[in-house]
Amino acid sequence: MTTPPHTASKDSPRDAPRDAASRLLSWYDHNRRDLPWRAKPGEVADPYRVWLSEIMLQQTTVPAAAPYFRAFTERWPTVRDLAAAPLDDVLVAWAGLGYYARARNLHKCAQVVATERAGRFPDKEVALLELPGVGAYTAAAITAIAFGHKATVVDGNVERVVSRVFAVEEPLPGVKPKLRALAALLTPDERPGDYAQAMMDLGATVCTPRKPKCMLCPWSDWCAARAAGIQEQLPRKAAKADKPTRRGVAFWLLNPEGAVLLRRRAEEGLLGGMTEVPSTPWAGHAPTEADIAAAAPLDLSWRRLPGVVRHTFSHFHLDLEVVAAKAGDNWRMAEGLWVPVDRLGGQALPSVMMKVVRHALAHA
Repeated sequence: MTTPPHTASKDSPRDAPRDAASRLLSWYDHNRRDLPWRAKPGEVADPYRVWLSEIMLQQTTVPAAAPYFRAFTERWPTVRDLAAAPLDDVLVAWAGLGYYARARNLHKCAQVVATERAGRFPDKEVALLELPGVGAYTAAAITAIAFGHKATVVDGNVERVVSRVFAVEEPLPGVKPKLRALAALLTPDERPGDYAQAMMDLGATVCTPRKPKCMLCPWSDWCAARAAGIQEQLPRKAAKADKPTRRGVAFWLLNPEGAVLLRRRAEEGLLGGMTEVPSTPWAGHAPTEADIAAAAPLDLSWRRLPGVVRHTFSHFHLDLEVVAAKAGDNWRMAEGLWVPVDRLGGQALPSVMMKVVRHALAHA
Protein backbone atom coordinates (compact mmCIF):
# COMPACT_ATOMS: atom_id res chain seq x y z
CA MET A 1 0.00 0.00 0.00
CA THR A 2 1.05 3.60 -0.47
CA THR A 3 1.42 5.73 2.65
CA PRO A 4 -1.79 7.79 3.12
CA PRO A 5 -1.39 11.52 2.45
CA HIS A 6 -2.01 12.46 6.07
CA THR A 7 1.09 10.53 7.23
CA ALA A 8 3.42 12.18 4.74
CA SER A 9 5.18 15.46 5.28
CA LYS A 10 3.43 18.51 3.87
CA ASP A 11 6.66 19.07 1.95
CA SER A 12 6.71 15.57 0.44
CA PRO A 13 7.72 15.03 -3.20
CA ARG A 14 4.08 14.28 -4.03
CA ASP A 15 3.10 17.79 -2.92
CA ALA A 16 6.18 19.58 -4.21
CA PRO A 17 7.57 17.69 -7.22
CA ARG A 18 9.46 20.76 -8.50
CA ASP A 19 11.22 21.13 -5.17
CA ALA A 20 12.01 17.41 -5.18
CA ALA A 21 13.57 17.64 -8.64
CA SER A 22 15.53 20.73 -7.66
CA ARG A 23 16.93 19.02 -4.58
CA LEU A 24 17.95 15.95 -6.53
CA LEU A 25 19.58 17.90 -9.33
CA SER A 26 21.55 19.99 -6.84
CA TRP A 27 22.76 16.76 -5.22
CA TYR A 28 23.64 15.34 -8.65
CA ASP A 29 25.67 18.38 -9.61
CA HIS A 30 27.98 17.66 -6.68
CA ASN A 31 27.88 13.85 -6.66
CA ARG A 32 27.45 12.66 -10.24
CA ARG A 33 29.38 9.54 -11.22
CA ASP A 34 32.09 9.79 -13.86
CA LEU A 35 31.06 7.07 -16.32
CA PRO A 36 32.66 6.38 -19.71
CA TRP A 37 29.41 6.91 -21.63
CA ARG A 38 28.27 9.99 -19.72
CA ALA A 39 28.76 13.46 -21.22
CA LYS A 40 30.76 15.85 -19.06
CA PRO A 41 29.00 18.92 -17.63
CA GLY A 42 28.48 21.35 -20.49
CA GLU A 43 29.00 18.71 -23.19
CA VAL A 44 26.24 17.56 -25.55
CA ALA A 45 25.40 13.89 -25.17
CA ASP A 46 26.09 11.63 -28.16
CA PRO A 47 22.94 9.58 -28.93
CA TYR A 48 25.08 6.69 -30.21
CA ARG A 49 26.99 6.43 -26.93
CA VAL A 50 23.82 6.79 -24.88
CA TRP A 51 22.07 4.07 -26.89
CA LEU A 52 25.08 1.72 -26.78
CA SER A 53 25.50 2.11 -23.03
CA GLU A 54 21.83 1.57 -22.30
CA ILE A 55 21.77 -1.65 -24.33
CA MET A 56 24.89 -2.90 -22.57
CA LEU A 57 23.54 -2.02 -19.13
CA GLN A 58 20.42 -4.14 -19.54
CA GLN A 59 20.79 -6.98 -17.00
CA THR A 60 24.45 -5.95 -16.54
CA THR A 61 26.27 -3.94 -13.90
CA VAL A 62 28.21 -0.75 -14.56
CA PRO A 63 31.61 -2.33 -13.71
CA ALA A 64 30.92 -5.23 -16.09
CA ALA A 65 29.69 -3.02 -18.95
CA ALA A 66 32.37 -0.31 -18.78
CA PRO A 67 35.27 -2.22 -20.41
CA TYR A 68 32.99 -3.49 -23.17
CA PHE A 69 31.75 0.03 -23.84
CA ARG A 70 35.31 1.35 -24.11
CA ALA A 71 36.30 -1.48 -26.45
CA PHE A 72 33.24 -1.01 -28.67
CA THR A 73 33.62 2.76 -28.99
CA GLU A 74 37.33 2.49 -29.71
CA ARG A 75 36.71 -0.07 -32.43
CA TRP A 76 33.42 1.36 -33.74
CA PRO A 77 33.28 5.07 -32.78
CA THR A 78 30.05 5.79 -34.70
CA VAL A 79 26.83 3.98 -35.43
CA ARG A 80 27.84 3.75 -39.09
CA ASP A 81 31.06 1.98 -38.09
CA LEU A 82 29.13 -0.53 -36.01
CA ALA A 83 26.59 -1.07 -38.79
CA ALA A 84 29.38 -1.85 -41.26
CA ALA A 85 31.00 -4.43 -38.97
CA PRO A 86 30.40 -8.14 -39.63
CA LEU A 87 27.97 -9.65 -37.14
CA ASP A 88 30.56 -12.26 -36.14
CA ASP A 89 32.96 -9.49 -35.08
CA VAL A 90 30.26 -7.89 -32.95
CA LEU A 91 29.37 -11.22 -31.33
CA VAL A 92 33.03 -11.91 -30.54
CA ALA A 93 33.40 -8.44 -28.99
CA TRP A 94 30.23 -9.01 -26.97
CA ALA A 95 31.21 -12.49 -25.71
CA GLY A 96 31.08 -12.67 -21.92
CA LEU A 97 28.60 -9.82 -21.50
CA GLY A 98 25.61 -12.17 -21.59
CA TYR A 99 22.05 -11.98 -22.95
CA TYR A 100 23.32 -12.36 -26.49
CA ALA A 101 20.08 -11.41 -28.22
CA ARG A 102 21.12 -7.88 -27.24
CA ALA A 103 24.20 -8.14 -29.46
CA ARG A 104 22.22 -9.31 -32.48
CA ASN A 105 19.63 -6.57 -31.99
CA LEU A 106 22.41 -4.04 -31.41
CA HIS A 107 23.83 -4.82 -34.84
CA LYS A 108 20.40 -4.78 -36.49
CA CYS A 109 19.56 -1.47 -34.87
CA ALA A 110 22.84 0.09 -35.99
CA GLN A 111 22.13 -1.00 -39.56
CA VAL A 112 18.61 0.45 -39.46
CA VAL A 113 19.85 3.79 -38.11
CA ALA A 114 22.75 3.90 -40.58
CA THR A 115 20.80 2.94 -43.70
CA GLU A 116 17.25 4.13 -43.07
CA ARG A 117 17.84 7.17 -40.87
CA ALA A 118 21.07 8.56 -42.34
CA GLY A 119 22.99 7.67 -39.19
CA ARG A 120 20.75 9.69 -36.87
CA PHE A 121 18.75 8.30 -33.98
CA PRO A 122 15.17 9.56 -33.67
CA ASP A 123 14.57 11.89 -30.75
CA LYS A 124 11.06 10.74 -29.79
CA GLU A 125 10.12 7.70 -27.72
CA VAL A 126 7.53 6.45 -30.21
CA ALA A 127 10.05 6.39 -33.06
CA LEU A 128 12.79 4.89 -30.90
CA LEU A 129 10.49 2.04 -29.92
CA GLU A 130 10.39 0.97 -33.57
CA LEU A 131 14.12 0.20 -33.56
CA PRO A 132 15.32 -3.39 -32.96
CA GLY A 133 16.08 -4.11 -29.33
CA VAL A 134 14.79 -0.78 -28.00
CA GLY A 135 12.15 -1.13 -25.30
CA ALA A 136 10.26 1.37 -23.18
CA TYR A 137 13.07 2.00 -20.70
CA THR A 138 15.77 2.41 -23.35
CA ALA A 139 13.59 4.68 -25.49
CA ALA A 140 12.87 6.93 -22.51
CA ALA A 141 16.53 7.02 -21.49
CA ILE A 142 17.69 8.02 -24.99
CA THR A 143 14.92 10.62 -25.28
CA ALA A 144 15.84 12.26 -21.99
CA ILE A 145 19.62 11.85 -21.85
CA ALA A 146 20.58 12.20 -25.50
CA PHE A 147 17.98 14.75 -26.61
CA GLY A 148 16.86 16.56 -23.45
CA HIS A 149 13.16 15.84 -23.96
CA LYS A 150 10.98 15.07 -20.95
CA ALA A 151 10.60 11.33 -20.48
CA THR A 152 10.09 9.14 -17.43
CA VAL A 153 13.04 6.77 -17.13
CA VAL A 154 12.42 3.85 -14.79
CA ASP A 155 15.00 1.14 -14.13
CA GLY A 156 15.61 -0.98 -11.04
CA ASN A 157 17.35 1.87 -9.25
CA VAL A 158 14.46 4.24 -9.88
CA GLU A 159 11.90 1.65 -8.78
CA ARG A 160 13.76 1.22 -5.51
CA VAL A 161 14.00 4.96 -4.83
CA VAL A 162 10.34 5.60 -5.65
CA SER A 163 9.08 2.62 -3.66
CA ARG A 164 10.93 3.91 -0.60
CA VAL A 165 10.13 7.60 -0.92
CA PHE A 166 6.41 6.82 -1.17
CA ALA A 167 6.52 3.64 0.99
CA VAL A 168 4.90 1.51 -1.69
CA GLU A 169 4.57 -1.94 -0.17
CA GLU A 170 2.92 -3.92 -2.96
CA PRO A 171 5.45 -6.35 -4.41
CA LEU A 172 7.22 -6.24 -7.72
CA PRO A 173 6.63 -6.93 -10.54
CA GLY A 174 2.91 -6.26 -10.23
CA VAL A 175 3.41 -2.79 -8.76
CA LYS A 176 5.54 -1.54 -11.67
CA PRO A 177 2.74 0.58 -13.23
CA LYS A 178 2.16 2.38 -9.92
CA LEU A 179 5.88 3.05 -9.49
CA ARG A 180 6.08 4.39 -13.04
CA ALA A 181 3.15 6.75 -12.37
CA LEU A 182 4.82 8.04 -9.21
CA ALA A 183 8.12 8.47 -11.04
CA ALA A 184 6.32 10.43 -13.75
CA LEU A 185 4.88 12.72 -11.08
CA LEU A 186 8.42 13.73 -10.11
CA THR A 187 9.97 14.00 -13.59
CA PRO A 188 10.72 17.68 -14.32
CA ASP A 189 10.43 19.61 -17.57
CA GLU A 190 13.90 21.10 -17.07
CA ARG A 191 17.08 19.03 -17.34
CA PRO A 192 15.24 15.71 -17.81
CA GLY A 193 18.42 13.93 -18.89
CA ASP A 194 20.35 15.01 -15.82
CA TYR A 195 17.36 14.15 -13.65
CA ALA A 196 17.16 10.63 -15.10
CA GLN A 197 20.86 10.08 -14.45
CA ALA A 198 20.52 11.59 -10.98
CA MET A 199 17.83 9.05 -10.09
CA MET A 200 20.05 6.24 -11.35
CA ASP A 201 23.02 7.54 -9.37
CA LEU A 202 20.92 8.01 -6.23
CA GLY A 203 19.78 4.39 -6.39
CA ALA A 204 23.23 3.05 -7.24
CA THR A 205 25.24 4.95 -4.62
CA VAL A 206 22.91 6.07 -1.81
CA CYS A 207 19.51 4.34 -1.92
CA THR A 208 21.18 0.94 -2.31
CA PRO A 209 19.43 -2.42 -1.95
CA ARG A 210 21.10 -3.11 1.40
CA LYS A 211 22.05 -0.60 4.06
CA PRO A 212 20.97 2.56 2.23
CA LYS A 213 22.95 5.67 3.19
CA CYS A 214 19.90 7.65 4.23
CA MET A 215 21.86 10.43 5.90
CA LEU A 216 23.39 11.31 2.51
CA CYS A 217 20.08 11.33 0.62
CA PRO A 218 18.66 14.66 -0.55
CA TRP A 219 15.18 13.26 0.04
CA SER A 220 15.82 11.69 3.45
CA ASP A 221 13.44 13.99 5.31
CA TRP A 222 10.73 13.24 2.75
CA CYS A 223 11.16 9.47 2.63
CA ALA A 224 8.05 7.74 3.96
CA ALA A 225 9.81 4.37 4.19
CA ARG A 226 12.60 5.84 6.30
CA ALA A 227 10.05 7.49 8.56
CA ALA A 228 8.40 4.09 9.05
CA GLY A 229 11.73 2.29 9.45
CA ILE A 230 11.08 -0.06 6.53
CA GLN A 231 13.48 1.33 3.93
CA GLU A 232 15.58 -1.85 3.80
CA GLN A 233 12.46 -3.95 3.25
CA LEU A 234 11.45 -2.11 0.09
CA PRO A 235 10.82 -2.71 -2.68
CA ARG A 236 9.10 -5.96 -1.83
CA LYS A 237 9.27 -8.71 -4.40
CA ALA A 238 6.91 -11.55 -5.10
CA ALA A 239 8.37 -14.97 -4.39
CA LYS A 240 10.10 -16.43 -7.41
CA ALA A 241 9.41 -19.93 -8.62
CA ASP A 242 12.35 -22.31 -8.37
CA LYS A 243 14.37 -22.47 -11.55
CA PRO A 244 14.33 -25.86 -13.28
CA THR A 245 17.57 -27.65 -14.12
CA ARG A 246 18.38 -28.80 -17.64
CA ARG A 247 21.08 -31.30 -18.47
CA GLY A 248 23.22 -32.16 -21.44
CA VAL A 249 26.57 -33.45 -22.66
CA ALA A 250 29.20 -31.35 -24.47
CA PHE A 251 31.64 -32.90 -26.92
CA TRP A 252 35.31 -31.84 -26.70
CA LEU A 253 36.77 -33.10 -29.95
CA LEU A 254 40.36 -32.51 -31.10
CA ASN A 255 41.66 -33.27 -34.60
CA PRO A 256 45.16 -34.60 -35.36
CA GLU A 257 46.38 -31.00 -35.74
CA GLY A 258 45.30 -30.07 -32.21
CA ALA A 259 42.30 -27.95 -33.20
CA VAL A 260 38.96 -28.25 -31.40
CA LEU A 261 35.59 -28.56 -33.10
CA LEU A 262 33.14 -25.68 -32.63
CA ARG A 263 29.88 -24.84 -34.31
CA ARG A 264 27.56 -21.88 -34.58
CA ARG A 265 24.18 -21.97 -32.90
CA ALA A 266 21.01 -21.16 -34.82
CA GLU A 267 20.32 -17.44 -35.18
CA GLU A 268 17.05 -17.62 -33.26
CA GLY A 269 16.67 -18.71 -29.67
CA LEU A 270 18.97 -18.88 -26.67
CA LEU A 271 22.55 -17.81 -27.46
CA GLY A 272 21.46 -17.33 -31.06
CA GLY A 273 24.34 -16.90 -33.51
CA MET A 274 27.00 -17.55 -30.86
CA THR A 275 29.74 -20.16 -31.14
CA GLU A 276 29.55 -23.29 -29.01
CA VAL A 277 31.22 -26.55 -28.17
CA PRO A 278 28.82 -29.09 -29.76
CA SER A 279 26.40 -30.65 -27.28
CA THR A 280 23.28 -32.72 -26.96
CA PRO A 281 19.99 -30.83 -26.62
CA TRP A 282 19.51 -29.41 -23.13
CA ALA A 283 16.58 -31.21 -21.52
CA GLY A 284 15.00 -31.71 -18.13
CA HIS A 285 16.58 -35.17 -17.84
CA ALA A 286 20.09 -36.48 -18.32
CA PRO A 287 20.68 -37.59 -21.91
CA THR A 288 20.70 -41.34 -22.50
CA GLU A 289 23.53 -43.18 -24.21
CA ALA A 290 21.36 -43.20 -27.34
CA ASP A 291 20.90 -39.41 -27.07
CA ILE A 292 24.65 -38.96 -26.75
CA ALA A 293 25.42 -41.20 -29.70
CA ALA A 294 22.86 -39.40 -31.87
CA ALA A 295 24.31 -35.96 -31.08
CA ALA A 296 28.01 -36.88 -31.24
CA PRO A 297 29.90 -35.11 -34.06
CA LEU A 298 31.66 -38.38 -34.98
CA ASP A 299 31.28 -42.05 -34.04
CA LEU A 300 34.21 -42.33 -31.65
CA SER A 301 35.08 -43.75 -28.27
CA TRP A 302 34.12 -40.82 -26.05
CA ARG A 303 35.65 -40.47 -22.59
CA ARG A 304 33.72 -38.79 -19.78
CA LEU A 305 35.67 -36.09 -17.99
CA PRO A 306 35.29 -35.79 -14.22
CA GLY A 307 32.95 -33.19 -12.79
CA VAL A 308 30.11 -31.13 -14.25
CA VAL A 309 29.97 -27.65 -15.78
CA ARG A 310 27.23 -25.65 -14.05
CA HIS A 311 25.78 -22.42 -15.39
CA THR A 312 22.67 -20.40 -14.58
CA PHE A 313 20.60 -18.59 -17.17
CA SER A 314 17.78 -16.19 -16.38
CA HIS A 315 15.14 -18.93 -16.34
CA PHE A 316 16.96 -22.22 -15.73
CA HIS A 317 20.08 -23.88 -14.39
CA LEU A 318 22.23 -25.96 -16.73
CA ASP A 319 24.42 -28.96 -15.87
CA LEU A 320 26.72 -30.11 -18.66
CA GLU A 321 28.87 -33.20 -18.57
CA VAL A 322 31.84 -33.08 -20.93
CA VAL A 323 33.07 -36.02 -23.00
CA ALA A 324 36.34 -35.93 -24.93
CA ALA A 325 37.83 -37.73 -27.91
CA LYS A 326 40.49 -37.37 -30.58
CA ALA A 327 39.46 -37.69 -34.21
CA GLY A 328 41.37 -39.74 -36.73
CA ASP A 329 41.57 -39.37 -40.49
CA ASN A 330 37.79 -38.85 -40.61
CA TRP A 331 37.99 -35.52 -38.75
CA ARG A 332 36.93 -33.53 -41.84
CA MET A 333 33.57 -35.35 -41.79
CA ALA A 334 32.52 -33.50 -38.65
CA GLU A 335 30.30 -30.48 -39.28
CA GLY A 336 31.57 -27.29 -37.75
CA LEU A 337 34.64 -25.13 -37.46
CA TRP A 338 38.04 -26.40 -36.36
CA VAL A 339 39.85 -23.82 -34.24
CA PRO A 340 43.33 -24.11 -32.69
CA VAL A 341 43.05 -24.12 -28.93
CA ASP A 342 45.26 -21.04 -28.60
CA ARG A 343 42.84 -19.09 -30.82
CA LEU A 344 39.65 -19.85 -28.95
CA GLY A 345 39.74 -16.38 -27.43
CA GLY A 346 38.93 -14.94 -30.83
CA GLN A 347 35.63 -16.82 -31.08
CA ALA A 348 32.17 -15.67 -30.00
CA LEU A 349 32.01 -18.12 -27.12
CA PRO A 350 29.40 -17.23 -24.46
CA SER A 351 30.24 -17.62 -20.79
CA VAL A 352 28.80 -21.12 -20.48
CA MET A 353 30.98 -22.32 -23.35
CA MET A 354 34.06 -20.67 -21.90
CA LYS A 355 33.36 -22.75 -18.78
CA VAL A 356 33.22 -25.87 -20.94
CA VAL A 357 36.54 -24.94 -22.58
CA ARG A 358 38.25 -24.36 -19.23
CA HIS A 359 36.83 -27.60 -17.86
CA ALA A 360 38.03 -29.60 -20.86
CA LEU A 361 41.49 -28.06 -20.81
CA ALA A 362 41.79 -28.89 -17.12
CA HIS A 363 40.60 -32.49 -17.34
CA ALA A 364 41.02 -33.81 -20.89
